[in-house]
Amino acid sequence: MRISVLGIYAILYLIFLYAPIVLLPIFAFNDATIIAFPLTGFTTGWFAELATNTALHGAVRNSLFIALMSAVIATGLGTMAARAGATGEFPFKRGIIGFIMLPLVLPEIIIAVALLVILVQILGMNLSNWTVIGAHVLICTPFSIAILNGAFQNLDPSMEEAALDLGETRLSAFRLVTLPLVMPGIISSLLISFTISLDEFIIAFFLTGSNPTMPVYIWGLLRFPASLPVIMALGTILVTLSIILLTIAEYFRRRGNARAGIKDTGGFL
Repeated sequence: MRISVLGIYAILYLIFLYAPIVLLPIFAFNDATIIAFPLTGFTTGWFAELATNTALHGAVRNSLFIALMSAVIATGLGTMAARAGATGEFPFKRGIIGFIMLPLVLPEIIIAVALLVILVQILGMNLSNWTVIGAHVLICTPFSIAILNGAFQNLDPSMEEAALDLGETRLSAFRLVTLPLVMPGIISSLLISFTISLDEFIIAFFLTGSNPTMPVYIWGLLRFPASLPVIMALGTILVTLSIILLTIAEYFRRRGNARAGIKDTGGFL
């Protein structure tokens, strides 16, 4: 069987991209504190140590709260923006939508420094979970809009118009007709935004207060070589969780496309 140059490149690229991730569970189950080959034995002790680390539990709770709030707020804003962009007509529409999508192309460290200056130096706010949530909403909303744009653009406007003709208000027509049709996209947006916020480090590093998020806490553990296997165990859990969430999000994205009669040409996975 012949393999094209492009196929070889794709295989090498995937190996380069995922080989470090494959090493996570290998060293997470190795009983040595030194991250190196050869492996010395099998153990689940590093995972058991995660269950007794109270500081880590606090960081996980902070991250889950921040990720949940960021996902809900970003998806709500993304739903409104995607609907306005797909069905509404207003002055400077393209420019406004483009400005909202700008965080997709801006380096996160630039966003983090700018928000730190605005929140602390100008507004005089104290850093807390809510400052991180505001920043994560800023970076998650463009992803939500990108996911929901297709759902709204491929809706048949006559369906909502028919509901209005039958006596429904615009709000009830949206709730009863449009919302169920775009619900797979909304669920996909929630999962993607949750995953992005849960894994984000740079902005959280600048804007977190006295209660660090999980990625910031992991960064602090890197100063202690003996803690590296624990980080590997935690990383294994996070990678598994991220893959599960992305798989579910992709399922709902494809389900939404199928319901709208859109031919699938690829997606997150």
